[in-house]
Amino acid sequence: PFKLTDAQRKVIWRIYQDMDSTQPMNRLVEGDVGSGKTVVATMASLMAIEQGYQTALMAPTEILARQHAETIHNLLDSVGFAGHIGLLIGSLKPAQKDSIRARVKSGEIKLLIGTHALIQDSVDMHNLGLVIIDEQHRFGVEQRRALQAKAGRAPHILNMTATPIPRSLALTLYGELDISIIDEMPSSTRKVVTTIHSPNSRAQLYEKIK
Repeated sequence: PFKLTDAQRKVIWRIYQDMDSTQPMNRLVEGDVGSGKTVVATMASLMAIEQGYQTALMAPTEILARQHAETIHNLLDSVGFAGHIGLLIGSLKPAQKDSIRARVKSGEIKLLIGTHALIQDSVDMHNLGLVIIDEQHRFGVEQRRALQAKAGRAPHILNMTATPIPRSLALTLYGELDISIIDEMPSSTRKVVTTIHSPNSRAQLYEKIK
């Protein structure tokens, strides 16, 4: 329902080129909160889904995983894939988890979003082709590797972060990878306003927050 920024279009195009290659993608997308990384991840997921593969998106917290699931559900509803999205987090009831895992194993769920719950042995992916890791610095090497291993082969990997990481440091931490930066904010994004209050105006600050 909105126009992509030029920065989003450039990053998505690079991702599509990566996914069209015979070499597995290993790309890090950096962008401030609100720059539109989730839309980029959704379009990459759609590319994988339309080619018959599953996508797994791992987020560090349940709140973020739920937020991604809601946003992506709304985005994919208009193209008929909303019914193929699953959310797997620790707070779900056992019966709900069993249902999600069964639908993932059968291939009915084509985009699985969740937390560390995704890397449990009980999660059996049907045909995993794309792994998206949000705020990848919040996960250890073994956790990221465990999710990638569920593909049974080397999947495409898309890392996302709102934390600026110098290329030299990123290469040291995560190995050889390509870096894309979303350096443009959508016009609809609300600007951050910073105000400073002295200790004497604490009461007024609390009232403003309320």
